[in-house]
Amino acid sequence: MQIDALYATLERLTPSPVVTLNRAVATARAYGPEGALAMMAPLEARLSGYFNYFGVKGALLLELGRNAEAREAFNRAIALANSAAEAANIRQHLDRLLDSPKADGVS
Repeated sequence: MQIDALYATLERLTPSPVVTLNRAVATARAYGPEGALAMMAPLEARLSGYFNYFGVKGALLLELGRNAEAREAFNRAIALANSAAEAANIRQHLDRLLDSPKADGVS
């Protein structure tokens, strides 16, 4: 919870979509993924080329059991990855999703 407050301060001092994305991660850990996704939604247009945005979005959607949406976000992150290592990291999440009993997209 304290890290969320620190990110809120950083957001006021140095506003940027990446700072807000990082704050959303802290928010998710402190309060759950729904609030974090709501915080991230307005950033999508500005971070449409940033693979980390879609990796975080996919992880939060996966946590909520919204598997079809998570798969979409992970695939977008992989397409935007700047290196094979980044893509492999995201692919691990996607593989976990595909191995889950709800992999058919039914949440």
